[in-house]
Amino acid sequence: MAIPGISMPVSSGGLMRYNEEYKSKFMISPNQVIMFIILITAFVFVLKLFF
Repeated sequence: MAIPGISMPVSSGGLMRYNEEYKSKFMISPNQVIMFIILITAFVFVLKLFF
């Protein structure tokens, strides 16, 4: 039985809405991230070959 006069917070079922319009000074596309990872991997590989 519920106790009269006590209210519980309303549940939203785990659905939260956050601000999707986040603006950053540094905008990096997913393609740039993948290319950066490939370049770092190649650089490490070349270093391991020569040293």
